[in-house]
Amino acid sequence: MKILFSSYAYAPGVGGIETVSALLAREFVAAGHEVILITETPAPALSRESFEVVRNPSLARLWELLRWGDVVIQNNISLRHLIPALLLGKPVLIVHQTWIRNIAGGIGWNDRIKRALLPRVKNVAISQAIARDANMAAEVIGNPYDDRIFKIIPHTARDRKLLFVGRLVSDKGVDVLLRGLEILKQQNVSARLTIVGSGAEETNLRALVCQLGLDQAVTFAGEKVGPELAEVMNRHQVIVIPSRWPEPFGIVALEGIACGCIALGSEQGGLSEAIGNCGMTFRNGDSDELADRLRDLLSDSQVREKFRATAPAHLERFRAPTVAQRYLALLRELAA
Repeated sequence: MKILFSSYAYAPGVGGIETVSALLAREFVAAGHEVILITETPAPALSRESFEVVRNPSLARLWELLRWGDVVIQNNISLRHLIPALLLGKPVLIVHQTWIRNIAGGIGWNDRIKRALLPRVKNVAISQAIARDANMAAEVIGNPYDDRIFKIIPHTARDRKLLFVGRLVSDKGVDVLLRGLEILKQQNVSARLTIVGSGAEETNLRALVCQLGLDQAVTFAGEKVGPELAEVMNRHQVIVIPSRWPEPFGIVALEGIACGCIALGSEQGGLSEAIGNCGMTFRNGDSDELADRLRDLLSDSQVREKFRATAPAHLERFRAPTVAQRYLALLRELAA
């Protein structure tokens, strides 16, 4: 098949959509298909990928590429790429990566247009939560993670306790985690936290660490990706995803689980689906319940081992080749 892969966001940007698009496009090529990826993310012309990347295509170039492809897959809905595809009568599969709502949670005019077009395409949601929210008939396929990088590293000492990985912005709830850590300190429970990431809230979070008297318990490690991040994950017992907002899914949970961490995340949205039976959840924004869960996990090695034992079966569904084959089966049906 000739697959036109639409990914509005892409490398060198860093995020879930960028990661998933690269993983799936590589797997499609490895399975013997032709892939051209189009994106609105600018970058230098050089690319080491096994597929062509076309950035900011003109409308004429977009029409040319749409005519080339047998089928179009959109990794998150983009009207700029979708409407021309529908006008040309191309079969389209849309992977819904997030809520079809605005930042405030409302449904704006562009969201209404997107929702109105859903019956004209094949829809895939990355979680049951996303499918329910959009009230659409959709196949549910969880996002893949890169199991070539995120895996158990033999002979690595798991000598650190808590880990956060993500952007340091208010939605990610690092302050909720820090307040939970303070509660543990008051209960004489020792727990050190490593924070991996950067963002607009870093200054405020550093100030909160000082305010809560956690200077000796928290380390800001900066951004880490790829093998370096996997090594950090392998050294920690628990990865915490304390998001305030309902996460649509949670690739970082899969990555942490694959590296031997127990996952503890907020319960709303699709994050609980990513965690599965490999960890625990708590109410979004509830530092007290978070502290309770952490105390249970840190004090009971048997509970941690029980969660780790379930990881291989859970992760098998999210390996990139497994996920890609599910998509290819749908794309073949569309292109037939």
